[in-house]
Amino acid sequence: MTALSSKNVLITGGASGIGRLIGLKALDRGAAKLIVWDIDQKKMDALTAAIGDPNCIHCMRVDVSSTEEIRQAADQLKNSRIKVDILVNNAGIVVGTEFWNHLHEDIDKTLQINSNALMHTALCFLPDMIAQNSGHIVNIASAAGMLANPKMSVYVASKWAVIGWSESLRIELKKNHPKVRITTVTPSYISTGMFEGVKTHWISPVVKPEKAADKIITGIEKNKIYVRMPWSVHLIPFMKGVLPAKWFDVVAGKWLKVYQSMDDFKGHGK
Repeated sequence: MTALSSKNVLITGGASGIGRLIGLKALDRGAAKLIVWDIDQKKMDALTAAIGDPNCIHCMRVDVSSTEEIRQAADQLKNSRIKVDILVNNAGIVVGTEFWNHLHEDIDKTLQINSNALMHTALCFLPDMIAQNSGHIVNIASAAGMLANPKMSVYVASKWAVIGWSESLRIELKKNHPKVRITTVTPSYISTGMFEGVKTHWISPVVKPEKAADKIITGIEKNKIYVRMPWSVHLIPFMKGVLPAKWFDVVAGKWLKVYQSMDDFKGHGK
């Protein structure tokens, strides 16, 4: 079990959406300090005001698309003697269009925020977790990391990378430093606004943010290897393993209409 009580929890992209909810629930579970990295100062100020106790929260404006900002922010925490017991790699973006409509900058930024930033952030704090023989890293991936989908190709690529790295890191730590835990989260669409406009099937409904945050917190406490939601996400590895690619396309694309889910995508920016 990973107890949240008296622990310092760092959440990237923690000022809004699912990151904000995870942070508030961590404090409800007795976390000593919530550390928030975000690029939106107004939302961080609003979160600080909502919590009410400035001793419980430490907000830092950090653009995780910059490896240098990640390293500088990590150094600032260490110089302030604020250790990170639990890291939640939550920040992410999606462009939501066919691959040929992407700019080169879209590709670089998506992979930096959704994939590289998780690794760089973990690398900043993992040595201290290993030294203290305790720690927990939570990597928010996506069901898209297991299931290709139109209008999500670069996002899918970034989340496939997260799952592969997160699972490899888990095995390395289990072999060498088993007290440091890894949890990989693979949700389908969550109704936070990031995927505004998506269409889903009843077999894979949009997940409510509160439920998602509850499952992630429980996953941390129970040292779960994977947190998957909704229930149908559990079927993806099995179905891909037993069905030929053309048949999987029929099931996912034609019957379950997964491949049409992004047709009316709006997202935050539209």
